[in-house]
Amino acid sequence: MDQSDEIYMLEAIHEAKKAEHMKEVPIGAIVVLNGKIIARAHNLRESNQNAIAHAELLAIDKACQQLGTWRLEDAVLYVTLEPCPMCAGAIILSRIKKVVYGAKDPKGGCAGTFMNLLQDERFNHQSEVITGVLEEECGELLSSFFRNLRERRKEEKKQRKLLQLDNDTGIVSE
Repeated sequence: MDQSDEIYMLEAIHEAKKAEHMKEVPIGAIVVLNGKIIARAHNLRESNQNAIAHAELLAIDKACQQLGTWRLEDAVLYVTLEPCPMCAGAIILSRIKKVVYGAKDPKGGCAGTFMNLLQDERFNHQSEVITGVLEEECGELLSSFFRNLRERRKEEKKQRKLLQLDNDTGIVSE
C-alpha cells in the first residue's frame, strides 16, 4: 500500500459520507485512471429503490461514460467496503486493473474474504486486490451507521407502541 492509496480512499470515504447523509448505507467508490479521478459514486439503493445502485456499479458506469468505452483496463477502483458478488462481476467484466478496498465484508465480500471472484483464474480477467486501506475508518462508518439505524428503529417501535396504547385507551398524549 502506498500513500496515494490512502489519499484516494479518503475520496471514497467522502463519497460514503454523502450516502450516509442521505440515510443510505455509507459506501463510496471512485475510479482512478492515470492518477486522475474519472468517476465517483456512493450507494443509492434506498433513494433510487434499485437493488443494483451500488457505489461500485455507479462509479464503473460513470467511468465508462466518461471514457466512451466499457473497457477500464488501466483503471483502479477504490471502494470503502469489499465488493459483493454483483460488483465483483462488474469489475471483472469491465476489466478493472486493480481494486483497493477498506473494510472487509465477511458475509458477502468477493475480493478475498467470503470468496475471491476477482482473482479466480477461471475467468478471462483478474484484478490485483489491495485490502485494508483505511480499514478502521471505513469500518467505523458502517458500524456507526448500523448502530444508529438500530437505535432509530427501536425508538420508532417504541413510539408506535405508545401511539397504539393511546388509540386503545382513547387518551391522546402530546
